[in-house]
Amino acid sequence: MLEPLRGDKTSLREIASSDGLALFGIVGDDRVTRFMSFDSRSPELAQMAADGVVERAKAVPRNEYYLAITRAGDDELIGTCRIELSGVRAAKIGYMVAADHWGNGYATDAVGTMLDFAFRKLELHRITAAIGPENQASQAVVKRWGFSREGVLRDHVFTNGAWRDSVLFSLLHHEWLKSNRA
Repeated sequence: MLEPLRGDKTSLREIASSDGLALFGIVGDDRVTRFMSFDSRSPELAQMAADGVVERAKAVPRNEYYLAITRAGDDELIGTCRIELSGVRAAKIGYMVAADHWGNGYATDAVGTMLDFAFRKLELHRITAAIGPENQASQAVVKRWGFSREGVLRDHVFTNGAWRDSVLFSLLHHEWLKSNRA
């Protein structure tokens, strides 16, 4: 089990089955899921998702770090941040924050914390993020951390009854180290 990762505003910890209700508060909220690659979920599906994360975290070797975002000094799940390993020293990052917590810098802090873990501890070479073209706030998060826009994945996901493009961003290990020498 991974020890919590600490940022300035947030902590990232393992998701527990008991987080199902808090997770539903996010994945069941149309304000959030309109930007995601899935439709809003029921309480039952949110609980199944939390339980699935708990099970996948036990995998050896581990190929996913799907962590709860909490505010520093608080243990309540207010979002999630996920690194999914894909390819040779490569991964995809995804994140979401409860709508009531938007605009506080939690996503930016959590993503930076996860990137530091991924590049320094997991020694990844490349991380990508696929973000809906209309999700300017999420694009600002990855740009803040130095991601480069690579292009558009046309009709990348089917969500909310329609196909949606995704803008693909990437960040390489040496770019992260160059701009984040801590």
